[in-house]
Amino acid sequence: MSFTLRSGCKINLLLNVLGRREDGFHELETLMQPVPLFDELNFEQAGKGFHFTCSDASLPTDGGNLVVRAAELFFAAAGITEGASVHLEKRIPAEAGLGGGSGNAATTLLGLNKMFEEPLPLERLHELAGELGSDVPFFLDGRPALALGRGEQVEHRDPFPALDGAWLFLARPGFGISTPWAYRSLADHPEALNGRPGRAKALADTLTLGGLSDAADGFYNSLEAPALRKFPILAIYQEFLTDNGAQVALMSGSGSTTFAITSSKSAAETLGERFRSRFGATVWVRTLALQ
Repeated sequence: MSFTLRSGCKINLLLNVLGRREDGFHELETLMQPVPLFDELNFEQAGKGFHFTCSDASLPTDGGNLVVRAAELFFAAAGITEGASVHLEKRIPAEAGLGGGSGNAATTLLGLNKMFEEPLPLERLHELAGELGSDVPFFLDGRPALALGRGEQVEHRDPFPALDGAWLFLARPGFGISTPWAYRSLADHPEALNGRPGRAKALADTLTLGGLSDAADGFYNSLEAPALRKFPILAIYQEFLTDNGAQVALMSGSGSTTFAITSSKSAAETLGERFRSRFGATVWVRTLALQ
């Protein structure tokens, strides 16, 4: 048995940190939007054990990769001794704030569960996903979501009417940002570390009941506080994007990707052309429909 599954990514329309928890994690609320940009995972049932390969030689293929860790958790939970191989065709950049690795982990759980005729119910897959990382449960469902706790308490939502017809421009500079560094650095930014609760639901409500222009002021990311101080080029990106037609410009997750939302395809394409002309070809960029 062999098959291929797409593995998507996300942007954080809002990421509001509410404080540091006793378990070392951060309490937060976030509003995540799926992005139609995909890696591919090729699954094949084969022999004994789990075998993993990846098109990106810079990524680990051992337990340092979430695909391998997801497979180990799945086989242990399902009690399966048969083997499988997975090849990851990587297109989503790492350390970009887009959750590509988390998406790979969730897709691995779904793919192996499909391969072995669904030995685990979806509820159990959610539990395993939560063990792998805060963003992983989000990727078990293709809809937007409001997430609480450390991000693992996921409330999926229908697509937001305010984003109908909107387009997305993504720009990742030639460097990534470490997620652990970003959260540790919040200690130097107490206002960002201890945010006001309720902002995620408020933005979700506005995107459901109002227009994009009504919601523009509600987009927010606590992790911009340390990231933009250390990497001022990201603030320059945002200023340029808003000056050239973006209705929203924000860093996604812990960065380093900046996203911009426009009201139309033509506006996004014009924005992309101007951005590439200003910042050159070394920046990874994509322009695509938002939903």
